[in-house]
Parts: sequence; structure tokens; C-alpha cells
Amino acid sequence: MLRVKRVYEGKQADDGTRLLVDRLWPRGLSKGEAGIDEWLKDLAPSDELRRWFAHEPEKWPEFRKRYLEELSVPEKTEALKRIARMVAEGGVTLLYAAKDTERNNARVLADVVTGFRENSQRKGGR
Repeated sequence: MLRVKRVYEGKQADDGTRLLVDRLWPRGLSKGEAGIDEWLKDLAPSDELRRWFAHEPEKWPEFRKRYLEELSVPEKTEALKRIARMVAEGGVTLLYAAKDTERNNARVLADVVTGFRENSQRKGGR
């Protein structure tokens, strides 16, 4: 199971491995409160892209396109495949801090990870 939720929602028993996928630590949240298993800031959008987007909804399509380009480098692809394996082994929750629950980098990551899982299943893998 792959879930996406705001880090401020709090930890649930069925979250699986909780991965923070933002470049910046969430405001006003201590590490203890966050309940994060791993912080994957290298998978977050670059500072340049994050600042350009500024969570402006009209920029979403272009942000998504540029972010997918950033994720296409081999080291990030390997990290995304690792997340796909983690999902198969017991579930993952991708955590983000943005207020917009539909237009954020965690949603893009979830789509990419789901694509890796579907391709793997078609090829007879996990």
C-alpha cells in the first residue's frame, strides 16, 4: 500500500514506513512529533524549482513536468525503485508539508513509484 499525506496529520498504525519527501523540515513540528522513519530530501524538488512553483496552482502542469525531469537521473531513479520495493514489502506513506493536498511533490512521487510497481508486476517481479 502506498499512501500520501500531510506530515501534520500524525502517525497512524497502518502508515507503514513513513518517508518525508520535502527538502525543508516541516514548520513547527519536532522530530518526535513527526514520526518519520526516513527523510528523503534528495528526492524533493530542487530549491530553484520549489521557489519557482511557490505552490501556485496555475504552475502545476509545468512544475510536474520539470520535477519529473529532475527525477529522471539514475541516482533518483534508483531511490524511487527502492521505495517501490518498500511498498511491496509492507507499505509506505509519503509525507509532505504543503497545504495543497492535490498539487504537491509527494503526489508526483507516488505516481512515479506506482509506475515502477506496475512495470515490475508486468515483468513478473514483485
